[in-house]
Amino acid sequence: MNIYAERRAAFCRSLGADAVAVIPSARQASRNADTEYEFRQNSDFYYLTGLKEPEAVLVLAPNREKEHAIMFLRPRDRSAEIWNGKRVGLEGAVAEYGMDVAFPIDELAAKLADYLVGATTLHYGIGNDDRLDRIVLDAVKGARYTVRRGGKAPQSFLEPGTIVHEMRLRKTPPELEAMRRAAAATRAGHEAGMRATRPGMWEYELEAIIEQQYKLAGAQDTAYSSIVAGGANATTLHYNTNREQLRDGDLVLIDSGAEFDLYACDVTRTWPVNGKFSAEQRAIYDIVLRAQKAGIDQVRSGRSYNAYHEAAVRVITEGLIDVGLLKGSVDALVVENKFFDFYPHRTGHWIGLDVHDAGRYRNADDAYRALEPGMVMTVEPGIYVQTDLDVPERWKGIGVRIEDDVLCTPGEPDVLTAAIPKEAGELEAIVGSEGLVRV
Repeated sequence: MNIYAERRAAFCRSLGADAVAVIPSARQASRNADTEYEFRQNSDFYYLTGLKEPEAVLVLAPNREKEHAIMFLRPRDRSAEIWNGKRVGLEGAVAEYGMDVAFPIDELAAKLADYLVGATTLHYGIGNDDRLDRIVLDAVKGARYTVRRGGKAPQSFLEPGTIVHEMRLRKTPPELEAMRRAAAATRAGHEAGMRATRPGMWEYELEAIIEQQYKLAGAQDTAYSSIVAGGANATTLHYNTNREQLRDGDLVLIDSGAEFDLYACDVTRTWPVNGKFSAEQRAIYDIVLRAQKAGIDQVRSGRSYNAYHEAAVRVITEGLIDVGLLKGSVDALVVENKFFDFYPHRTGHWIGLDVHDAGRYRNADDAYRALEPGMVMTVEPGIYVQTDLDVPERWKGIGVRIEDDVLCTPGEPDVLTAAIPKEAGELEAIVGSEGLVRV
């Protein structure tokens, strides 16, 4: 738990002595009737505590003489634990998770005001939980009443993510190890999917094969809902219905990643269902692969965050001119965003505890920030030829995206997911090499 204690200490140093932070866990969400969705912890709360339980609130009070880290959480309860598993409890929060003191979550409303006294600023994200908002606002009111004849109480609110999200943006070695484990599981899933693909199978069958391998490789979950998009479905960027049949002659686009210890992997690969690219498919695929490689090469310390997007856009625009899908000069088409009909999204995003991870992309002056070692981002250019575009029929319905997770280092870019095949020849060699086993 030392890493979490170190993070809390760093967070408190940034808070300053006149501030208090209140950071809640995620809440257990009802799925339907008396069943619940599988619980997934709030990323900020987990980053600072390591605790994976619901119904908990972390209070960080650097202005206190002794109790700087306070947790309110569920106490041990033998009957509840028989049904739903062991709880950390108050003693565990102190002994195992390094809290200075812990209280039952039911006492939050009664005790929180005391921890706000002496602070002028409260770091709390208002608007995410109405019930907790009322408790916090009542506590602020109580703290202000307590100090009406002297002392300090919060007069302003700030979003705690202003601090913690910048901390999360620069990954430490333990975080990178978790991301590499997620990448290894993702590789196992994608390669299994490639080997099993054949015409006539269903998108959901391929999804099942891929996600099974994640679990067999030790991943606890998928990082997001998998996209398995055959044929023209690949031109829908967030398609995840995954219920249609894969046809001979089509491509299938797989956007899927494993999650390990809450750290995400986000990978896209596109391959031919029958194991052989058509001429048009290969032309589009080669453009996207060149664009991705150009983008990855820009993930270097000191470069603008936008540099890898600009590099990918230029290569895609050049390629679309080469195959006749765009006409004009590269510079003019880029300036006028003429590529947008074929490439309507950015080339990547931060990745970590969240798939679209925390952290600003621009500085206060609205300029794109410079990349730094420890930042991890996706590089994911694509070309999507919608069926309603005014282009020759042979191009319509082709959708290709290629995505990897890339670590910025002091030197060369480190592609965490580089082992997952993406060269066209590699894909043609592996796709369909094993038949689908139905159970």
